[in-house]
Amino acid sequence: MNRWQGSLWALVFFTATAWADGWQGRWIDLTHPFSAQAIYWPTADRFEKTTVFDGVTDKGFYYSAFNFRAAEHGGTHVDAPVHFAKGRRGVADIPLEQLIGSGVVIRVADRIGDDRNYQVSVDDLTRWETRHGRLPEGAIVLIDSGSAQFWPDSQRYMGTAERGEAAVAKLTFPGIHPELARFLIEERQIRAVGIDTPSIDYGASTLFETHRILFEQNVPGFENVANLDGLPEKGFQVIALPMKIAAGSGAPLRIIAFVPEASGR
Repeated sequence: MNRWQGSLWALVFFTATAWADGWQGRWIDLTHPFSAQAIYWPTADRFEKTTVFDGVTDKGFYYSAFNFRAAEHGGTHVDAPVHFAKGRRGVADIPLEQLIGSGVVIRVADRIGDDRNYQVSVDDLTRWETRHGRLPEGAIVLIDSGSAQFWPDSQRYMGTAERGEAAVAKLTFPGIHPELARFLIEERQIRAVGIDTPSIDYGASTLFETHRILFEQNVPGFENVANLDGLPEKGFQVIALPMKIAAGSGAPLRIIAFVPEASGR
């Protein structure tokens, strides 16, 4: 059993034990709803839902069914490593152990100011570690830039509400600096990263270095994560399960967190 498999079994045991012993805690949904209002990359097909049937059938009972279509990358979703690293894992190949585990939140809203292209740095991690201790090995690292408050206003959330290739040059939102991405892999051995913006790279990026660094090492990224302001900075568990698209470069994601309360024991 490797360390990630051990962590997965530990989480399952912890959760089962907590429920059996009557421990208290709260579940937090970190997922934006998928709807026509969901934010997608300017060049990506947006979420569409069409009605197959919605009403009373000729047999007298109610029935509803719908179709939907959307790009892989939009709304709250996972970027699989193969998105920017040839030969690396697709969505269906990401081990569950990388999608479930202990989470931390690094908050940078107070550091951004007017710089909507802010890049979260090693200094931001150092500031977190000064307060909370060394980042745990195998952590799922979530970045709270304060951007989720702007959802679903595309103009405020990602710098433009325009669509098409020309709109890409107008994107502005915070991301993760490539130096931090490299540090998280080489010095902290993280499991996955997530952020409350459309991309783990900052809005004006054209080289997507953070994607390339993380994905080359098969570390997936969660984007457009919601409700990070409802989480503590550490001491919670994350479950991030995407639609299992074979050979997918990304997929819609349902990501949640469990925050245990002190049991008094």
